[in-house]
Amino acid sequence: MLRVLHTADVHLGARHTDLGDQAAAQRERQFAAFRATIDLALQERVDLFLIAGDLFDSNTQPARSVERVAAELKRLANATIRTVIIPGTHDVYDGASVYRAYDLARLAGLAAGSDLLTVLTPERPEVLLPSLDAVVYGRVFATRRAPRSPLVDFNAGAEDRATWRIGLIHGALAIPGRTEGDEVVFTRDEIAASGLDYLALGHWHSVLRGSAGEVVYAYSGAPEPVAVDQDRAGKALLVTFERREGARHVEVEERTVGRTRFERLEVDVATVASQPALVERLAALADPDLVLDVRLSGLLPDGLDLRPEEVETELVPRFLRIRLRDAWVPALPDGQLPPPDTIAGAFVRGLEARIAEADGSGADGEAADLREVLRLGRHLLEGREVTL
Repeated sequence: MLRVLHTADVHLGARHTDLGDQAAAQRERQFAAFRATIDLALQERVDLFLIAGDLFDSNTQPARSVERVAAELKRLANATIRTVIIPGTHDVYDGASVYRAYDLARLAGLAAGSDLLTVLTPERPEVLLPSLDAVVYGRVFATRRAPRSPLVDFNAGAEDRATWRIGLIHGALAIPGRTEGDEVVFTRDEIAASGLDYLALGHWHSVLRGSAGEVVYAYSGAPEPVAVDQDRAGKALLVTFERREGARHVEVEERTVGRTRFERLEVDVATVASQPALVERLAALADPDLVLDVRLSGLLPDGLDLRPEEVETELVPRFLRIRLRDAWVPALPDGQLPPPDTIAGAFVRGLEARIAEADGSGADGEAADLREVLRLGRHLLEGREVTL
């Protein structure tokens, strides 16, 4: 049996210019998730640790940050857990590569020629690990944009030096109409023809698992979200290789390593008594590690004055991130419709016809806007106060 922990897209050193004062804290969250992934490898006593690209967010890294990473990798080496890394599209293996500027193995205190820590490059596309009965192939380019698919003309099916054949790629699985512009693209057919047992992928920040032919493949996702809308991040993948009754078996399990949690909440505005009541209701969920996405839906009572942006502002300090989206339908004022031969009557009936047309064509956003126009217009025509 061979046990492997697969991670990718750690993006250490990301600047997070959009986060302002929170940028440094988010960088520390990402490093904490990387350390937690190392801890998990030690706890699970895995044999091999894989990093499928973008360990660093860029090739411009201060020495102290690289030394910090090397210290974590040394913990694995001290436990005789082997590590194999490939560059990605952020820490690309070009002339300015962080992997050219720094020798991670030396910084981790390893002797020259040790197989405890290997960075695969175009010049060194594979590593044989006899003690693990495995070969790891890194399909890497020296440019950010690949000149071709990394799996073109690749087939490990004839490999006879070891039982297990593992691939590492940082790139996008081809999806028509979506991934043509990506720097590195490959297809499911190419995966199926690769002769690998497992293909460890990086580049997409959310977990994705699948199989193509006899090959199991997976994106581990980022161990901590790089952006706060990546709700399938925060994982590492524990991969077990085993031969049973002469057949190869590869099993993949998700393990949580990141702190950030995501929650989506639907709130029917008909159940909200007031704006302060909504604030109190959401504040009960306060958690500095929670990204909360609140969708306000239902029929908005005519007398309820609700301003989502004010609620967000009040609750921001209590969450990692909170967002309120108004998807409610404004209620119309009560009472009889004005006569059709009046300005108010013509206004109401004209808008009701447009609302019905928008509803019938599935234009929900337009229908909601028209209902709000109708509500406010009726208030104004009837001499009531309105809040804009």
